[in-house]
Amino acid sequence: MTRFQEISIKGFRRLADVQLELRPLSVLIGANGIGKTSVLDVFSLLASSAQGSLNAALSDLGGLSALITYDHAEELALGISMEIEKDAQTQRYSLRIQPRGPSYVIAQEALQQAFGPIAFDSIDSRGVDVRYHEDGRVIRPTWNHNPLETSLAQVPKVFVWPEDFRRILASSTLYHALDVEARSPIRLPQPMRPAGLPGKNGEDLIPCLYYLREADRDRFEAIEDSMHAAFPDFERLDFPPVAAGTLALVWRDRRFSKPLYANQLSEGILRFL
Repeated sequence: MTRFQEISIKGFRRLADVQLELRPLSVLIGANGIGKTSVLDVFSLLASSAQGSLNAALSDLGGLSALITYDHAEELALGISMEIEKDAQTQRYSLRIQPRGPSYVIAQEALQQAFGPIAFDSIDSRGVDVRYHEDGRVIRPTWNHNPLETSLAQVPKVFVWPEDFRRILASSTLYHALDVEARSPIRLPQPMRPAGLPGKNGEDLIPCLYYLREADRDRFEAIEDSMHAAFPDFERLDFPPVAAGTLALVWRDRRFSKPLYANQLSEGILRFL
């Protein structure tokens, strides 16, 4: 099993210095304003850093200066570790970002693989001094390395372990309250494209379900079993084409002779699905 093991946060809003152990299911409970949402925002920020969209994510959150803990920090320092049980391996990633004028600089970034007490560097990046390590070799970027994005996001795809870590971190998704208004993405036909997740706004729900039905039948049937348990009159889901490369979501119900399309389903059904 592969899972995140621990996260550390220093200087993010109210989280001046926090370290959390992550279990297969972790639940955050507490009063308003103590930083529960900030923990989730940190996960989103780390995912964005692995996707190559750190600059955009920081802008969406109001800029680095607005995020750093007032009076208690001069930089943002984040860390996360991932446990890979089959290899008895732990990968540890750390990132330090400092304000510089209206922008920022990635002051330090590191990715290490640890086998018990023995650790090896995969990425060692300090400002413009960027080093990738693979099979005992040290490789410096020969491409146009973007200093506003992490070295992790720009790791060569042939570097197997760093790329696996980057891919898993980049796939982390934060699901807020789902928008189910009339013209929301989840109610409209969606383009057929590879999708392993439904998207945080449901924009890939249809291609994700279609892919599961065609390529991972057990998982798709588990979803349908859950729908049967929650909605006794539910029969099945269908995905008819409505235009070139576009699919719709159809709900078959025992109570009705005609199918229901996503724009006709209740808010509760869409959120459950």
